[in-house]
Amino acid sequence: MDDVSRGPLAGLKVVELAGIGPAPFAALLLAELGAEVVRIDRPSGASAIADMTGGLGRSRPSVAVDLKSPEGTEVVLRLVEQADILIEGMRPGVTERLGLGPDACLARNPRLIYGRMTGWGQTGPWASMAGHDINYAAISGALHLVGTKERPMAPVNVLADFGGGTMYLLLGILSALHSRTVTGRGQVIDAAMVDGAASLVTMLYSMHSTGMWQDQRGVNLLDGGAPFYDTYECSDGKFMSVGAIEPQFYVELVTRLGLEHLLGHQYDMGDWPAHREAFAAAFRTRTRDEWAVIFEGTDACAAPVLSLAEAPNHPHMQARGVFADLGGRVLPKVAPRFSETPGLDPAPERGAGQDTVATLLAWGWTQAEIDAALASGAISQRADDQ
Repeated sequence: MDDVSRGPLAGLKVVELAGIGPAPFAALLLAELGAEVVRIDRPSGASAIADMTGGLGRSRPSVAVDLKSPEGTEVVLRLVEQADILIEGMRPGVTERLGLGPDACLARNPRLIYGRMTGWGQTGPWASMAGHDINYAAISGALHLVGTKERPMAPVNVLADFGGGTMYLLLGILSALHSRTVTGRGQVIDAAMVDGAASLVTMLYSMHSTGMWQDQRGVNLLDGGAPFYDTYECSDGKFMSVGAIEPQFYVELVTRLGLEHLLGHQYDMGDWPAHREAFAAAFRTRTRDEWAVIFEGTDACAAPVLSLAEAPNHPHMQARGVFADLGGRVLPKVAPRFSETPGLDPAPERGAGQDTVATLLAWGWTQAEIDAALASGAISQRADDQ
């Protein structure tokens, strides 16, 4: 297989210390963009890595290593010697205690990009505390922006975990790789979800600082305060989304809703409550799919709110090939699109240690070295039928 067919990151080698959430998602994206990623799992023999990662363990082999043994640590350090990138999502200080911290790894490979993914960051008074997406989003100010006037609402775990976490970790890694072409040296990336979540709402912080955004929910242009930027229930209990911010799109929206009397008053905020009632009443007269047909092909900025079961079947999503069927499971493919070096289709998840021997052979180990590591318990190989 030539590099073009292997993806834009073909040739990069990545060591991933297995975890949950944003770090494995970063490794997944790197793998499906062509990087050679090796996932280091615990030698538990567990067959359902998906139960721990939420399905984010796909598209890369698994090597089971006992990280609590010196021999296991040495296995990882040998892999690090050949790697371009290491990804870990443990609490601050954990990899140092395992002998796999940045100092140890960079001593073995000064060109290594060491990517660290945590919620609170490597420093600060909360660095050692436990937390989850909702907590990181909360203190960044981002969670305050999401919800109703009465209360903030949990935006699933995409805001801090994957938006503020994974994507900023990848931005850091790829930036450091470019820097390495100039300096010849690797470096450590401290990617904190709290940092990333704050960065994601840069525009709203800027708008607030200039008086263009009120520091309360449900009264602003983009948080459901405007009747033309919200969701509305239809006669079948399903929903339509509308986002007709620009006047020409607003004309299209209200005309197709049969609300022409609202024209000319789009930004009269005192009229917004009455406009919202009119929008709601209009949408309740038809089903969601009937409205979808009415707005199809228009500039009204109106689209049906689809469920996870429905979205893969939408004609636009099918035409773009957004999803793949992986053994009966419909899953999103890697994004974005590349004109010359397309990413790879998802591959099945591998159980912990299912690829230990094959991967180490591919990374230059001899069979005798592998046999010795197996005998010592530093590594383990899971049978394919487990």
